[in-house]
Amino acid sequence: MSKDIQPIFIMPEGTQRDSGKTAQRNNIMAAKLIAETVRTTLGPKGMDKMIVDSVGDVIVTNDGATIVKELQIEHPVAKMIVEVAKTQDDEVGDGTTTAVVLAGELLKNAEGLLDRNVHPTIISKGYRLAAEKSQEILVDIAEDVSIKNLDVLKKIAITAMTGKGAEGNKELLSNLTVEAVKEIIDDENSIDIRDIKIEKKVGSGVNDSELVKGMVIDKERVHPGMPNHVNNAKITLIDSALEIKSTEMDAKIQISEPSQMQAFIEQEEKMLREMVNKIVASGANVVICQKGIDDLAQHFLAKQDVLAVRRVKKSDMEKISRATGAKIATTLDELKPNDLGKAGKVFATKLGDDDYIYIEECPSPRAVTVVIRGASKYATDEAERALNDALSVVRNAIEDGKMVFGGGAAEIHMHNAVKKLAEQTTGKEGLAIEKFAEALLIIPNTLAENSGLDPLDIISELTAAYAKGKKNVGLDLSGHAEGGKIGKVGNMKTAGVFEPLRVKVQAIQSASEAAELILRIDDVIATKSSEGAPGGMPPGMDEMGGMGGMGGMPPGMM
Repeated sequence: MSKDIQPIFIMPEGTQRDSGKTAQRNNIMAAKLIAETVRTTLGPKGMDKMIVDSVGDVIVTNDGATIVKELQIEHPVAKMIVEVAKTQDDEVGDGTTTAVVLAGELLKNAEGLLDRNVHPTIISKGYRLAAEKSQEILVDIAEDVSIKNLDVLKKIAITAMTGKGAEGNKELLSNLTVEAVKEIIDDENSIDIRDIKIEKKVGSGVNDSELVKGMVIDKERVHPGMPNHVNNAKITLIDSALEIKSTEMDAKIQISEPSQMQAFIEQEEKMLREMVNKIVASGANVVICQKGIDDLAQHFLAKQDVLAVRRVKKSDMEKISRATGAKIATTLDELKPNDLGKAGKVFATKLGDDDYIYIEECPSPRAVTVVIRGASKYATDEAERALNDALSVVRNAIEDGKMVFGGGAAEIHMHNAVKKLAEQTTGKEGLAIEKFAEALLIIPNTLAENSGLDPLDIISELTAAYAKGKKNVGLDLSGHAEGGKIGKVGNMKTAGVFEPLRVKVQAIQSASEAAELILRIDDVIATKSSEGAPGGMPPGMDEMGGMGGMGGMPPGMM
């Protein structure tokens, strides 16, 4: 006698699950949508995105890292692509759009192979071999660069900034970038760009941005009687309060007559005067304090013509220490003349309506400040993003001592080398390698498309020029190549389109690893949350509803 077979549940009721080709297609679609979102921003002619968050704040940018960071992504695979952009930005500071677009194209090309029943692990292996070959070629075609090649470094900075909102001021910003890096580089060619402080202030224009070989802090003098300007400044940094400390235990002071009260006040005054005398005895004429300064201490310091600033951030204290050579003192008893920092001048000024303290003309600063001005918040924010990219690429180029040519030149070299590898590889892995080679062309293809040119014509010209043995050929969008015309193929060396080797290597590595990881996923399981709704799977993910991405978009803007 047969009985009805009861279904067996191994997961909570309401669990969503996509498996096999359905899961793969949905994952690839999510990655492609992210790539398409940022693709139009690539290159010197790329367009901007306006992102409106949940409280109505607006960001206008074409910086790939900023775009993917600000989008409220829900789809789990799309989040993996966002992680690619974050890794690229954290590691090398530029090339995020390239990495995301390339990852999307690799997955798009893999989709055709999956339709032909090529197993994902075979595609992954082919992609891995192709990525290794691409990185080898990048190293082979790289050229040397050093801190001595100032013109080349400026062009590297300009390449990173071209196409951004601050492009109109790229000459000034590239000069500021290279000068700032020159100041903080150490004997081992190591550069920590955190030692370059960027101080933004809306007002004036980007052309009025400047490099201060020292520090700028958004603080004011603590007392109006203090000098406004100090030449030959001797600076002491104190991380404790110039105040009378309260006792650490509960205590009462009983005063039975007025004279005792007066004695108590005089004792406090004496202690504060001694603090100030210790500072003056050390030779300091500028005091920068991380904590508070008592009103009476302010008065005594003003009487001694000492300029004092209080409640300065710890990070600023550390930068001032590196800029001036001052040692940060924990107690005044430790203070000695050789602990003081030096600066040519320290002065208080206003930028717009806000007070600032400038510490300038430091003898050998290990930290500097770039003051970014702009007519609006959007202009200053975009100038800051452009400057950060420029600082990162110049650092990368100097530390590695290597650069490659942009404008699609590096991608054409890699494309041809990987294509040859595909011809030499038997079996289905060769098909995957060939698809990787095709995906590399998405960069020059997108550069052309974003410039209003015919991508097919440009790719044909590039491959033909490469076949004739021409070196460093890429898409000339500036007209600066030898005998070049805008929108034609030209020599990127004479066009001055340079990129650090590290950026390209990291972009290839990030994109290929992300593509391999996503391809190997054949089952997406979203379990039920404690509230009863599916926890891991965004609503409507099987219809790609999880790509509702711009969650902060106000009603009516869609």
